[in-house]
Amino acid sequence: MSEEPMKLKFLGKIKITGDMIVVTGMHIGASKETVKIGGIDSPVVRDPLTDLPYIPGSSLKGKLRSLSEKALEKDLVRISSKPDINVHVCTDKHCEICRLFGSSKKDEDTKDQKNIPSRLIVRDMLLSNDKELLNIDTGLPYTEWKFENSIDRISSAANPRQIERVPAGARFEFELVYDAEEEAELEEDITRIQMALKLLEQDALGGHGSRGYGKVKFENIRYTGYPKKYYISGDESLILENKSEEEIISVEDIISSFTGEKNA
Repeated sequence: MSEEPMKLKFLGKIKITGDMIVVTGMHIGASKETVKIGGIDSPVVRDPLTDLPYIPGSSLKGKLRSLSEKALEKDLVRISSKPDINVHVCTDKHCEICRLFGSSKKDEDTKDQKNIPSRLIVRDMLLSNDKELLNIDTGLPYTEWKFENSIDRISSAANPRQIERVPAGARFEFELVYDAEEEAELEEDITRIQMALKLLEQDALGGHGSRGYGKVKFENIRYTGYPKKYYISGDESLILENKSEEEIISVEDIISSFTGEKNA
């Protein structure tokens, strides 16, 4: 007996853009292999072509997912022992975490691999005020040194190390793209994205957050709706341009546009 064909749903896309401001020095580390002899012990990740520090989309998405799982009190499972990583994964396509951030897990009954594609795309964040940072006198292009000591609790011996940080005041452009698939879940998904961004402002992005690193804030958040009709017809008048955060809270205008109520 053949399986019933899967029907894909697509209502449109919502692009969320804005600025992320670094409030306290931030460290998102590069590979140890990039460390030069006599250089910084722990460098930041940089674009290999421009040498500008950037924030990988995977770092932001992982943090947003982690904060959301904690806030919604989701059950966690260990997916890796090196390092010890615990996340929420399930096979419920309507799970508010897995449908938004994606999931891959074996079904406990059928033992088949079940994949839930992520509805949320998180782009790499690029530095937008690089000329301003280039003028700071730190001895490093666009970044700063942070000298720290770890103290042996028994011998009191110091272990000095040098950590590279993106300095306070750095500004990054961020872009999230959300695939709208289910009308009934659209408003909740947008609300969950807003929740995750607010949670991050009271947490930390990158390493060493408990020592004051990585405080950020989001500014100039804008929402743009691209209903399915726009992609089919190419009619740019159907695009809902740059709604502010206050205007988008109910998302009624985007929902009505995506379901054809507004542009019928």
